[in-house]
Amino acid sequence: MINPARIRILAVGKVRKGWVSEGVALYLKRLPGLEVVELRDGGMAREAEVITAALRPDERLVVLTEEGQGLDSVAFARQLEGSGSERLAFVIGGADGLDPALKARAAWRLSLSPMTFPHELARLLLLEQLYRALSIQQGGPYHRG
Repeated sequence: MINPARIRILAVGKVRKGWVSEGVALYLKRLPGLEVVELRDGGMAREAEVITAALRPDERLVVLTEEGQGLDSVAFARQLEGSGSERLAFVIGGADGLDPALKARAAWRLSLSPMTFPHELARLLLLEQLYRALSIQQGGPYHRG
C-alpha cells in the first residue's frame, strides 16, 4: 500500500488560480504526509538543475511527460503498490516541459494524458490520482471504476 509520507511532488511554478489551490489543499488533507515542493521556473536547463538539487538521494525519480506511460487508475494504483517502500519524487515541469537529460534519468516516465495541461492542472490531477490510487488499494468507495 502506498504511504503518502514517502511521496513528494516537485513542481515548477506556483499555483495562481484559487480553485486549483482549493483542490490541492483538499487532496493534501486526504494524503497526510505528502509534500509538494514548489520550484522556481526559469528555462528548461535551469529548472533541471533546481529539480536535481531538490531530489533526495533515496528518491526514485518519476517525471510527468506526455511521452510517458499512460495508465488507467487501477494500473496506476498497482504500479504504486509495486514501488513498495521506495520514496518517490514526482516531477512536474514548467511551461517548456522537462529537460531531455532529466527525463532520461527518470526511473519512470508517467503520462496523465496525451494532451498537454498547464502545470497547475497537472498538479491537481496527479494529487487526485494519488488519492484515488490509495482508495483503490484500501478498497474504499471513492473509486467506482
